[in-house]
Amino acid sequence: MSQAFPADRTEAVEPDAVGPTGQFRIYMGAVAGVGKTFAMLDEGWRRHRRGADVVVGFVETHGRPRTAELIRDLEVVPRKIVDYRGSQFEEMDVDAVLARTPELALVDELAHTNVPGSGRNEKRWQDVMELIDAGIAVITTVNVQHLESIADAVERMTGTRVRERVPDWVVRRADQLELIDSSPEALRRRMVHGNIYPPEKVPDALTHFFRSENLVALRELALRFVADETEDELLAFLRDRHSEELWETRERILVAVTGAHGTDAVIRRAARIAARTKADLHAVHVVAPDQARHGSVDELDALHKLADDLGAEWHVLNQEEPARALVDFAREHQVTQIVLGSSRRSRWEELTKGSVVQRVLRFAADCDVDVHVIARRDIELPTKVAPSD
Repeated sequence: MSQAFPADRTEAVEPDAVGPTGQFRIYMGAVAGVGKTFAMLDEGWRRHRRGADVVVGFVETHGRPRTAELIRDLEVVPRKIVDYRGSQFEEMDVDAVLARTPELALVDELAHTNVPGSGRNEKRWQDVMELIDAGIAVITTVNVQHLESIADAVERMTGTRVRERVPDWVVRRADQLELIDSSPEALRRRMVHGNIYPPEKVPDALTHFFRSENLVALRELALRFVADETEDELLAFLRDRHSEELWETRERILVAVTGAHGTDAVIRRAARIAARTKADLHAVHVVAPDQARHGSVDELDALHKLADDLGAEWHVLNQEEPARALVDFAREHQVTQIVLGSSRRSRWEELTKGSVVQRVLRFAADCDVDVHVIARRDIELPTKVAPSD
């Protein structure tokens, strides 16, 4: 995370001086209402006052007067008006921002899904990547629930679907990731006072998504994610300044991919383990040479895309014996941990056909590879969608 934002081009920067900020900055929060948009607008205003060319690409005020006030006299790029199913919607006009070529664009709600027909990109994070690739610095906001590796855990915890998701690699590409924190008690007070949602939505929010136990857990998830990123920066600094020292032992994790229901949750769990241990992640699908793949092509393609979004390297092995293939791959690639989904076979099937999980455990023990067996979860969730901001 070393790219520099060109705010003060005429000033020489000493080697140990505080340098300018990065090209891509994300303000992350546990939930809506912590102050992410406040922080983004305040930072944009400070850079504007220092002489940077700043525009508002898209800011969602949600009807909050104080948020609208913070735009002040920043230039706002006109939004694109889109007709969809008999209604009009407003989206960021990416081409207008690109044509304007500012130094910095403020773009709220990284996880937002664009209205169909509004442009070439389905997701706002894709719009943001276009701006960054064009040399425009971006400050944006996101809630931790929208990270692909975390969304399924949030769904189970809150009983609410998280439909808008951001690949982890997008967030990890940021030059700077900053947590905007607030205690659960303070958030619930802000909700009661009408500072987050309109009055008619407050009772439902307080008794569902904004329950104290949910807020505590979401805050913990956000703190852990940002702490992992901060540790990455520290290790990079130490390796740069003290390259002769060994600062970490590299972990490598393998997750076994099958067509069984719940495999997506197993992959996300493996990705969280990999993130916390700073490990490379390999997603491995084993197919017998004379057999069709287990699971439909569409299901496996979806798992392949999920693995890509989580930063995993995808492998397909043509081997007769899945357990031996997985452990041989682990040995060849210096994998230190294997993550498996629990078996769905009956006790009789395991006695007559054998258990892949038990064979992996036995083979892995011979080469000192740890094995995690993860419960497969098939849950029915309500249609209620988690709030994005």
